[in-house]
Amino acid sequence: MKFAISIIVFIVLAIAASGMFVVNEGERAVVLQFGKVVSADFAPGLHYRYPFIQDVKKYEGRIVTLDKEPQRYLTSEKKDVLVDFFVKWRIADVARFYTSTGGDEILAETRLESTVRNALGKEIITRKVRDVVSDQRAGVMKAMRDQLNAAVDELGIQVIDMRVMSIDLPTEVSQPVFDRMSAERKSVANRLRSEGTEASLGIRAQADQTQKITIAEADRDASLIRGEGDAEAAKIYARAYQKDPEFYAFYRSLEAYRSSFANGDSVLVLDPKSEFFQYFSEGAKK
Repeated sequence: MKFAISIIVFIVLAIAASGMFVVNEGERAVVLQFGKVVSADFAPGLHYRYPFIQDVKKYEGRIVTLDKEPQRYLTSEKKDVLVDFFVKWRIADVARFYTSTGGDEILAETRLESTVRNALGKEIITRKVRDVVSDQRAGVMKAMRDQLNAAVDELGIQVIDMRVMSIDLPTEVSQPVFDRMSAERKSVANRLRSEGTEASLGIRAQADQTQKITIAEADRDASLIRGEGDAEAAKIYARAYQKDPEFYAFYRSLEAYRSSFANGDSVLVLDPKSEFFQYFSEGAKK
């Protein structure tokens, strides 16, 4: 009898223990009874449900990142752009989340992705490329985040943040754009190079002209100074001649001798009685 009671007590305790469940930090849980939500939003810790008739579903309660492949959109200028974005979201109302998606996180993410792409397409189609990539992008993202939260509220999820990581042109468009930009840069480079060459030629011409003018002025000044020196020398010679004509003639003869025999091997064929040799003969010319 006691053994049977023990067995019954053990079975009752086992059944009671099977109704306990733990909600960890970062988890969201709902209790279902016959497929309907009867309780939700449990705090982290140990909780209880009725065994057999109630079931527990747990989901990620932390922020999740939605990051898919870049999508092509059309701007108001009818230009295709590739937009790469990510969305940070989390489950805000776990009961509504289970009711609207059946607890399927993949389905919820798919619906969120579709909503984001549609909203992003509607925003980009009304703007030009420069508006999408300019400082206005932050304002666009904030407006879209508010729109998304209103759109996905029925899913029980909340969009925490949305960011555009890059906006690129498609390959078939980017290469011609790159080629055009390269050609424009080459044209600018050639123009600057031509202007530099022209300026260089002008500077060289100016420098050559300045050099010629400077040399001409220097030659002119040298000629003037040389003429003044020759004139002064002539005056000195004249004064010396007036003071002592004989000595002046003798001095001039010495200068002529020095100039004639400067090389040391000079040969002169002259009449010994010529005036050139007058101071070599005995006695001076009377």
